[in-house]
Amino acid sequence: MPLVGRDWTQSGVARLFSAIKENGYQLLFLSAPAIVQAYLTRSFLNNLKQAGKALPNGHVVISPDGLFPALYREVIRRAPHEFKNACLEDIKKLFPEHYNPFYAGFGNRDTDELSYSKLGIPKGKIFIINPKGEVATGHRVDVKKSYTSLHYSF
Repeated sequence: MPLVGRDWTQSGVARLFSAIKENGYQLLFLSAPAIVQAYLTRSFLNNLKQAGKALPNGHVVISPDGLFPALYREVIRRAPHEFKNACLEDIKKLFPEHYNPFYAGFGNRDTDELSYSKLGIPKGKIFIINPKGEVATGHRVDVKKSYTSLHYSF
């Protein structure tokens, strides 16, 4: 959407993710769109700057599917979580069996919450961001926060 002049970034995301990185955590950016969109995804992440803070570096994992299979999965079937589930499970298998390399998860769909729960991330560490930029934990309306207010928790 930045190509057509639409900015979907939520206020405070660069500062929050910078604080997370400064506290010693590694970031992994996971995106279900096709591999042909890898350049656009990386460019967006590398150029995101807010209030003097840039989005910190992190590994970017993108679906290896071609454009049409990825569009079909994401737009027609509305199932980007299939890629995300498989990808995150494969990453987890790289670590010892009783070790969970995932501490928290941020997403923008209910299916992201399901994916993170399946990995063993506690509900209190799964954050779903709605289109208004509000961050909810476990569908609890009373726990909605912004990236900016969530920053103070880290």
